[in-house]
Amino acid sequence: MDNSGECCSTQLIDGDGVFNIDGLENFIKEVKLRECGLSYAVVSIMGPQSSGKSTLLNHLFCTKFREMDAFKGRSQTTKGIWLAKGADIEPCTLVMDLEGTDGRERGEDDTAFEKQSALFALAVSDIVLINMWCHDIGREQAANKPLLKTVFQVMMRLFSPRKTTLLFVIRDKTRTPLENLEPVLREDVQKIWDNVPKPQAHKETPISEFFNVEVTALSSYEEKEEQFKEQVAILRQRFFHSIAPGGLAGDRRGVVPASAFAFSAQQMWKVIKENKDLDLPAHKVMVATVRCEEIAHEKYSSFTENEDWCSIEEAVHLGPIPGFGKKVSSILDAYLSGYDSEAVYFEESVRSSKRKQLEEKLLQLVKPAFQSVLEHIGCETLGKFKEAFDKALNGGEGFSVVAHDCAQFYVALFDKGCADAVIEQAKWDTSRAQEKLRRDIDAHVASVRAAKLSELTKAYEAKLNEALSGPVEALLEGANNETWSAIRKLLSRETESAVTGLSGALSGFDLDEQSKEKMLLAIRDTARGMVEAKAREKAGGVLALMKDRFTTLFCHDADSMPRVWTGKEDIRAINKLARSASLKLLSVMAAVRLDNEKDNIDKSLSVALLDTKPTTTDRSVTTVDPLASSTWEEIPSSKTLITPVQCKSLWRQFKAETEYTVTQAISAQEANRRNNNWMPPPWAIVALVVLGFNEFMTLLRNPLYLGVIFVGFLLVKALWVQLDISGEFRNGALPGLISLSSKFVPTIMNLLKRLAEEGQVPASNNPHGNPSVTSKSLRNGVGTSSGLSSTASSNVTSEQEAEYSSPSKEE
Repeated sequence: MDNSGECCSTQLIDGDGVFNIDGLENFIKEVKLRECGLSYAVVSIMGPQSSGKSTLLNHLFCTKFREMDAFKGRSQTTKGIWLAKGADIEPCTLVMDLEGTDGRERGEDDTAFEKQSALFALAVSDIVLINMWCHDIGREQAANKPLLKTVFQVMMRLFSPRKTTLLFVIRDKTRTPLENLEPVLREDVQKIWDNVPKPQAHKETPISEFFNVEVTALSSYEEKEEQFKEQVAILRQRFFHSIAPGGLAGDRRGVVPASAFAFSAQQMWKVIKENKDLDLPAHKVMVATVRCEEIAHEKYSSFTENEDWCSIEEAVHLGPIPGFGKKVSSILDAYLSGYDSEAVYFEESVRSSKRKQLEEKLLQLVKPAFQSVLEHIGCETLGKFKEAFDKALNGGEGFSVVAHDCAQFYVALFDKGCADAVIEQAKWDTSRAQEKLRRDIDAHVASVRAAKLSELTKAYEAKLNEALSGPVEALLEGANNETWSAIRKLLSRETESAVTGLSGALSGFDLDEQSKEKMLLAIRDTARGMVEAKAREKAGGVLALMKDRFTTLFCHDADSMPRVWTGKEDIRAINKLARSASLKLLSVMAAVRLDNEKDNIDKSLSVALLDTKPTTTDRSVTTVDPLASSTWEEIPSSKTLITPVQCKSLWRQFKAETEYTVTQAISAQEANRRNNNWMPPPWAIVALVVLGFNEFMTLLRNPLYLGVIFVGFLLVKALWVQLDISGEFRNGALPGLISLSSKFVPTIMNLLKRLAEEGQVPASNNPHGNPSVTSKSLRNGVGTSSGLSSTASSNVTSEQEAEYSSPSKEE
């Protein structure tokens, strides 16, 4: 019924027992029954056919049930069960008009529908009106007897009957006062109750346990209509607030919420039609289960389509959402509260169970978003931690302190973010997410620690390399008896310096003693390895070093000046000294001696390679060559750089490649000696003077000869200087002759050319035609030639000195 108070009705069950599901649903929507909760009442009426049931209901509740036309005779007017809403009555009152009993249309034996409809009315209704004639009261064969028996019999089919109000309406009351009729009626009702077969559990149960019996009387509608209407109006007032305490149905039990009325009624009729006993508590639980599931499903579906939730679910993939927990909790609370408000009147255990299921389903739907938010918060926090951690490290703070402080701060920040994301209804544990963040932070710290330690180690290794590489190389190149001692001291000093520095730097990393000692041991091993590597590197080029040392010592004197082989030097002693120094270098390079171990390498090499005293007779076949081995005594193979066999091979190659230098020195010394002895022996000079005395006197007597001899001397002198005859013959007679033969003609031509140039001097320069011009020119030419020859001679001399002093360059 709408707000205008109009009545609407529908046939709930037709005469064939078919339940009108669609009609009931439309009826409930039209009267807005679902909004009533438990604030509604159901009133039904039973009674003989044509006893005025529909008329009474129409006047009592302002309904519009079809009434019998008295002028057409008594017949069945209402078929099945009709349902209408009472007008202008609070609370909402549903009125059911049942088909009359004892009708001729159904026959005497067809009482199945009557019993089914009566059972349905008792199970559904809060108030049942029993419409009966006044003249039937007290009569044994009255029409109300079968009706009451039917009511009480079907009531026994209810396992746990609800407390129903039976309102006996006495129609067409006579002059007998109601005070006299009511006791008789109650006595009849009690007799019928006592005689009705009951289960063993209810043998002694009074009728008041199941029914509230009320009695009222109405005048005849046909004879006293006005009085009838007045009495009905008074009776109508009793239906206002009928479910309130003290009302007609004030102590009712097991009421089905209005939202489940249609389903409950349908299921009840289904059980009754199947002729089964009706268990109202079980039915109530079943109805509550179905309806609560429907409500929960509706709320779940509505939640999945909620715009706020959809926007959150979509945004959560992009990053963390501020206030995620409060927002989702608010939406969840709204839907759970909606469920509570709709299911509040259903069985508490069922309602709570279904609410829990709904909450779990909603939380399962929300959980992926929650986990995504935690992942975003974790990733964001980890990124902030990395940035702050790197910045703090660059600030020069201690590694362990920075790692601990940053980790503690950002884990707390993550916990704060998790608290903001926590959903009130879920109470999910975020410890796993926190543990994952801690693992990620620890992994990053470990990675940075490893990088920093590696960087620190490399820095100290670089310092060690710089401190060791050059000095060790210089010490090895200047090998002597103290070389390895000096290297050991250098290694110890630089290693301890590096270890001390690294140990201090590691104190900020909070390393355990075992790890720290391992790193310090590694730096010691690295330093040692650097020295060994440098020694192996230099050992690989030992031949070049030996040759360089030999050349340096052989070709330079004690003042490091190049030697000039004048013939006074002891080449054999110089050679032996240079070879001994080269052999010393080989013995130093032969093995790594960082552990101050003693060895006989130097002695073995000297005996085997420098000792030239033994004769052939001493070298018997049985003599063992000390260098015919691949290992040194007391030297492990790991410390061996050059094996004995390799030393012997290197010495052989060294001698072969330095032999030429010695040969050159010997040749230069002999050549110098010959150049210094070009004058004839003294006896030859005396012989020349004695035998040439007459010629000498002749020259003294004739001065012209002296002039010719002088000019000849000048010419010979000029040729001597120009041709550098003494220089040419230093390398031998044959090479000197060959060289002079190639230079003689060009030199003569050069002298003639100069004489010709001076002979063309103008006469003004010599007006008297001085005959001494030729002599002067000759002298000038000789002087010029002498100057040129001096320059050439100096060049040749310097070249020769360079040749003899630096034979290694020729090599």
